[in-house]
Amino acid sequence: MKKITIAIATATSLALAACGGSGDDALGDEYEDNGEAQADALEDMADNATGAEAERLEDMADAAEERGEAMEEAIDESDVNADGGETVDIEGM
Repeated sequence: MKKITIAIATATSLALAACGGSGDDALGDEYEDNGEAQADALEDMADNATGAEAERLEDMADAAEERGEAMEEAIDESDVNADGGETVDIEGM
């Protein structure tokens, strides 16, 4: 479980560091890319696991990818401007 946390934290940090000030399309894309990176890391871990643990990791990978896609869509629909414009509460994502 510690490896999962480290992988997710690393992917999140990298994605957030890369996104500053480039507009809502780029910001949304970063969230989607981050979700895909987390999913890839979890799927790699699932490949090395067996049984229920492998299934749990695959489910977590699916959820991470879906979260990234949902965040990208929410940002795109809200017209968030990453360079200091409108902010939107997307806490439920």
